[in-house]
Amino acid sequence: MSKRQFEKSRIVIVGGGAGGLELATRLGDKYGRKGKLEITLIEQNRTYVWKPKLHEIAAGSMDIGAHEVDYLAQSYWHGFRYRVGEMIGIDRDRRQVQVAPHLDAEGREVTPKRTFDYDVLVLAVGSQNNDFGTPGVADHAMKLETQADARLFHERMVNACIRAHAQSSPLGVHQLKVAIVGAGATGVELAAELQRTTHEVVAYGLDQVDPQKDIRITLIEAAERVLPALPERVSKETEKLLARLGIEVLVGAKVAEVGADRVSLTDGRTIPAELIVWAAGVKAPDFLQDIAGLETNRINQLVVRPTLQTTRDAGIFAIGDCAACSWGERGNVPPRAQAAHQQAAHLFCQLPRFLQGKPLDAYRYRDFGSLVSLGEFSAVGSILGALIGSNLVFEGMFARMMYLSLYKMHEYALHGLVKVTLNTLARLINRRTEPHVKLH
Repeated sequence: MSKRQFEKSRIVIVGGGAGGLELATRLGDKYGRKGKLEITLIEQNRTYVWKPKLHEIAAGSMDIGAHEVDYLAQSYWHGFRYRVGEMIGIDRDRRQVQVAPHLDAEGREVTPKRTFDYDVLVLAVGSQNNDFGTPGVADHAMKLETQADARLFHERMVNACIRAHAQSSPLGVHQLKVAIVGAGATGVELAAELQRTTHEVVAYGLDQVDPQKDIRITLIEAAERVLPALPERVSKETEKLLARLGIEVLVGAKVAEVGADRVSLTDGRTIPAELIVWAAGVKAPDFLQDIAGLETNRINQLVVRPTLQTTRDAGIFAIGDCAACSWGERGNVPPRAQAAHQQAAHLFCQLPRFLQGKPLDAYRYRDFGSLVSLGEFSAVGSILGALIGSNLVFEGMFARMMYLSLYKMHEYALHGLVKVTLNTLARLINRRTEPHVKLH
């Protein structure tokens, strides 16, 4: 490919999650600002928040306004184009992405149905929870897949606290009881964060509620231990910390049905709850299933080659949770933020080579361990696995600092050192003048 042809090339990235936004930002900084490449990011949301932070929004311990990234501003500052909309199809022959009309909250059309031409297409549309067809989940359980989900859960949680305080009679059987189905990272982190923030919410004058007696959080896991995807030592340490926090943990407990105010288990037990969160299972979005004839697996992930190219179209790449990328004998690369970050960094180097007709290097996942937040001052996890060949288990403040450093690394990839430093200082100052938990 000639230099002139290279500089006319169009890269379209669908999905503005951790991987997609990092890739668009880095490509825009190096090639978009200079007019060498046209980089377009297609995303149906207007703002972005790092997905591992959704549990903090739901619990009310994070001010979303201080952390969300405006896609339009990010694209302006970093040399790529942002186009709002949801992908509904791919025309591989014409090399076009089809995007549905975008409607506002009142149902009015903001943008019409559109198509975007591409020379390279990168799909980074993330994942969603898998309810495995469990009866009642769609009708009665909440999920934490988007900012809207997290905001809605938080509003309902605060309302439950206020409702309990306003009752003239003793609290009802179902008041202030939260059931979280799935003890993976999301479920565990949400349970730990909620245990702290619900106590803080009622401390703001809701004195009719006794947090020790009236607030109960139950974590339900079908596997035989919490965090089943992580090393057993991490699971054991996590269970000890959850027990110290007063969270009831049920392992080996399979859900048969979810009702409006209860979770029914297959062994006949019933867990009463006013708020029910489904955080079990992961799958790629349903619309990816066999989209444009591309190969997908049983959980809708796009099957990719070692170069992250889809198996049936070399011009279409997939990264992040929506990609089924082999990890040798250990199965596929796990759906973690560190994988999306690594794959975005890999494609940043490889896409220009692809456009120039050069051979591509294979992507290799490096597992640096996992960290799980257990509240404001604690975390647990295993780190340095890829560096020393084995896992070291940490807990407490040191693990918490490591967890926070991962987020800072992600922010640095999006904003650079100066803005990250200024934003961090601004948050520390605001924390001195505002409640430590969101009350509305």
